[in-house]
Amino acid sequence: MAKILEINTENENLLCDVGKALSSPTRISILKLLYYNSLYVGEIAQKLDIPPSSAALHIRMLEDAELINTEWRPGIRGSKKLCSRKNDMLTIQLAGMPHDIEQIKTISMPVGAYTGCSVFPTCGIAGETGIIGYEDRPSDFFLPDRFKAQLVWSSRGYVEYKFPHLLDHGVALKRMNLSFEACSEAPNYRENWKSDITVWINGIECATWQSPGDFGSRRGRLNPAWWENGSTQYGWLITIEITDEGTMLNSQSATLTCIKDLHLTRSPVITLRIGNKETAAYQGGFNIFGEKFGDYAQNILLSFIY
Repeated sequence: MAKILEINTENENLLCDVGKALSSPTRISILKLLYYNSLYVGEIAQKLDIPPSSAALHIRMLEDAELINTEWRPGIRGSKKLCSRKNDMLTIQLAGMPHDIEQIKTISMPVGAYTGCSVFPTCGIAGETGIIGYEDRPSDFFLPDRFKAQLVWSSRGYVEYKFPHLLDHGVALKRMNLSFEACSEAPNYRENWKSDITVWINGIECATWQSPGDFGSRRGRLNPAWWENGSTQYGWLITIEITDEGTMLNSQSATLTCIKDLHLTRSPVITLRIGNKETAAYQGGFNIFGEKFGDYAQNILLSFIY
């Protein structure tokens, strides 16, 4: 798969660095050398018959333009810089983005793609064609087939997901939206089984939704035929919006947690946790629905508006 460097006119410094880097036949020759092999600066100088000091200068300009990677490796006499290609293609968008129009990038995360969990019976995972593993056996939550899950449930605890941070460095994030379908978890189902379901992002509590019950008095609109009546059928669609001013839950003010509190730039991944706090007044578990279970044809959606 090709690695692509995308630049637009909003990123003026990088655009200038790329222009300078590509303005030299010698630097073009270095890129050609690195397409198939990683080379030390001294090896590049030897192959191009140029002084090592000149090769080092050219390498630095290609680094600044994000066209190559470099790393220091131990050598016989100190360390040596190893150079390798970073991108295969370069695209430059010359048309600017209107500043009064919001852009959006969205990740659709399957409910079974959790990276960690703490679950307790009653618990289980279900796919399109049947139960995955066995019900009420927490160890089965780590079966490889869990990635096919369309419904995940537990009487308490949590599930945790890792999302990539989609925005480039320097892009101004205006707000972040999260949505998923959920309800409480009771044996079979109970319409009046309350549960305080909390959402954390990067370990920061964002909002708590009190689910009125575990809904099973009618079939879920998307449920497969094999899923029996008398069990959980559907949930409510939960929407969380985080801005510079605070967090909204289903269009109502929830907490003062704002974007800067989440420290999104400290890591390339964003950790989302959904579950019950140990101190919750109603620790009534959770069901989380995928795009082919319940009432809403969606996975867990995380959107970046910028």
